[in-house]
Amino acid sequence: MKVKIRKGDTVKLISGRLEDKGKQGEVIKVNPDEGTVVVQGLNLHSKHQRQVQTQGRTISPGIVKFETATPVSKVMLVCPKCGQATRVSVQREQSGKAVRICKTCKALIDE
Repeated sequence: MKVKIRKGDTVKLISGRLEDKGKQGEVIKVNPDEGTVVVQGLNLHSKHQRQVQTQGRTISPGIVKFETATPVSKVMLVCPKCGQATRVSVQREQSGKAVRICKTCKALIDE
């Protein structure tokens, strides 16, 4: 699946859990094979971790919160110029390089 969102982009969650819906965050990881992205601070899950000792290190026990994958269809890219969640088009320059363009303000996203 072709994904128009890259690592480091700011995205807005357009649907999902009520406490996360409408929030913005930075993309940490993109998985195009599964069509998912991991966004910093969104879609948090908890895991109960017990104390483990491996290779001389001790992992402390407690509840660990971590971000989980979100489908790409549930997020929209936030344009760095106009600041709105927008759709993205891809156009080729004369040099053959593909650039992403904001559909709202027609500004280049990749600079």
